[in-house]
Formats: sequence, C-alpha cells, structure tokens
Amino acid sequence: MDPATQGAIGAAFAQTRGSTKTLAKAAVIGAMAGMAPDLDVLIRSTTDPLFALEFHRHFTHSLLFIPFGALLCALVFYGLLAKRWQLGFTQIYVWSLIGYATHGLLDGCTTYGTQLLWPLTNHRFAWDLISVVDLAFTLPILAMVWLCAWQKQRGYLLAGIAWGACYLTIGFIQHERAVQMGADIAAERGHQVLRIGAKPSFSNLVVWKIVYETPDYFYVDAVKPGITNNRVWQGDRVKKVELERDLPWLDRGSQQARDIQRFDWFSSGYIAIDPNDPYRIVDVRYSLLPNEIKPLWGISLSPQADAKTHASYYTQRDNPRESLQQLINMILE
Repeated sequence: MDPATQGAIGAAFAQTRGSTKTLAKAAVIGAMAGMAPDLDVLIRSTTDPLFALEFHRHFTHSLLFIPFGALLCALVFYGLLAKRWQLGFTQIYVWSLIGYATHGLLDGCTTYGTQLLWPLTNHRFAWDLISVVDLAFTLPILAMVWLCAWQKQRGYLLAGIAWGACYLTIGFIQHERAVQMGADIAAERGHQVLRIGAKPSFSNLVVWKIVYETPDYFYVDAVKPGITNNRVWQGDRVKKVELERDLPWLDRGSQQARDIQRFDWFSSGYIAIDPNDPYRIVDVRYSLLPNEIKPLWGISLSPQADAKTHASYYTQRDNPRESLQQLINMILE
C-alpha cells in the first residue's frame, strides 16, 4: 500500500508493546520500519526496464526476511535514536520487528501481488481486499495512532486496530459478493469461465472491477454489491495474447520474447495486445475506470529491435480527473 498506510499500521502495532510513556517513540520507530520494505523501489537497472518490476515486493517483503529486515532497521535506528531517546537495542529491535512484519501482510491484502514466501516460491499473493490507496481505511488509523501517542492511552490504539480489522473484513465480504456477481454475469452470457477475479476500484470498497477469462478472451465489467440492490456496468472484452497470431515477427529466442514471459508472470497471466497499438502488451487487471480496458501500464515491442534489446515499459494515465469523477458518480449511484 501507500507509504502513509504502511507507516500507520507499523506504528499502530508497535504501540502495543512498551510502556505508555514510550508510545510516541514506538510509533515513530514502528512507522519507519513499516515503510522500510518499500526501499526496494531503489533496486533498478539502467538497461532493463522490467528489473524494477521484478524486485518490487520481492525479498524485502518476504515473511522469511522479516527478522533480517528488522535487524537492519534496528541497527540504523539505534545509531540515530538510542542515545537521544535513551532506548536499548532490544526495545528498538522489538518495535522494528513488529513494524516491519506488518508490511508484507498488508500488501498481500491489496491487488498488486506480493512474494510473501520467497525464496520458497515466487508466487505473488494478492487477496484483493483493499485498494493500494484507500483513505477511508488509512485516515482513522492515523488519527488513532496520533491520539494514542498524544494522550498516552491505548484505548485509541485499540479503536484504530479494530477499525482496520473491520474494514478488511468488509473488503473480504464485498470481494466474495463481487466474484459471485461476476460469475452470474458470465453464466448469463453463456461463457466458459477459466478463472475470475474481483478487485476494488480506487480508494473504495463499493465499486469493484471484475475480470474473467474464457478460452479466447478477457472480459471486464464493473459491479456494485449494494446493501439492498446490486448494480452492473457492462464493460468490454479483449483477446488473449497468442504470439503466433499477434506477433508473428517476434524471434522466440530474443530478449523481447523473454520480457513478454516476465511481464506475463508479473501480470499473473492477464495480458493482452493493446486494442489501440499492436506493438503493446498490457496488464488487463488495472484501469482508472473499473468497466474499461484502458490499462495503466504495459510493455512496448519493436519489430526492428535486435535480439538483445529489451522491451520498454510504459505507464499511462488518460484524463485522471475525468475518470475519478466518473468513478465517484458510480459509487454514488
């Protein structure tokens, strides 16, 4: 999730340990440790555009790396804060361990995919319970963490943790309802569904994006599992990638071909040719509006590239303000 949320969750759980006099110190160290795994964004290559994709939410997010990541954090924090705040290494390490441990699990609740069990497997866990940015989840927890440190009362902290747990529970319930709605839509169309997924749209648990796969296509729709009634916005479909049909010029032993395989792994197999550009492969799972196939990122290929040239990685955000307003309208309908 975003750094503010990671910091808030790390701070909240770190505040559960130690005396009431150290609540503010626990929050600071827990927050910094909670954000630390995302320093993997600094792992980049000047020649390989997909290198950063492979290493984001990689070993720094693994559950097995938590003790080592926490140790690195504690060593840094001990050097910076121990003397000034009169803290022992053990206390700093405990707060760092708790804060660091929250990061990967929280990311697993989102839709992006996190390698929680690396190096045992490179599977990207994504439970699809919450958007990577959700202010309704984050702001109350931030407020409770701040009140806990200011008033030195853990009652605020427990309220914040309870809110987070309730919100994720609602996300689970809404996810299951959205998947069922997607299955019903596919059944009404008479489609043979190979797999189906539901993802919350940006910063809410009200409107969900449905993506399901048939033998030939990916279908995208938006649904609103309401309290009294449900709402469906029919979307579009796009053909699944077939290299022989879509990219007959591609050298199967080239770096571009290997980059397609890497992007396919990153996208969990939800890849298609961009309807507007035959030389672009896109990740169908993400778009600003949940009922559209207007991907946020993808890779660009070139028939003129030599066998050692990488595919290029691109992002696109078409009319984000207009899309956000449309999404708000969908939420309020």
